[in-house]
Amino acid sequence: MYQDDSPLFVISVAAELAGMHPQTLRQYDRLGLVSPSRARGRGRRYSARDIAQLREVQRLSQEDGVNLAGIKRILDLENQVLALGQRVEDLETEIALVRQQARRIFAAGMAGDIVATPMGRRPESQRSTALVVWRPDRSR
Repeated sequence: MYQDDSPLFVISVAAELAGMHPQTLRQYDRLGLVSPSRARGRGRRYSARDIAQLREVQRLSQEDGVNLAGIKRILDLENQVLALGQRVEDLETEIALVRQQARRIFAAGMAGDIVATPMGRRPESQRSTALVVWRPDRSR
């Protein structure tokens, strides 16, 4: 099975799949609307995602009457939204990790070792001799 981003199609096949002339695909590549991968001989290789984007460009142009500059701006903004959405997911994961770590305290045993342990519990190995040396600031 292939991925959506796998470069599979030469320009003639991609043009047929998208319902366009190959020269139109070349123009869209020059304008940066759809940027296919390149083979070793510098030939364009289009992915399933590229084909879908070509169809979207055609729809915006023909059905909605958007010019190519407007289409480029729309695609750039959509890509920016996707990137920001991924950044939000990354930050949410990071926040969850920080919150998880904030629920721990650090204790030092008689041997000088430092152990992270859940709040409200002393380290198992040195239950009676452990000393709490740091707690996270809960005011934030």
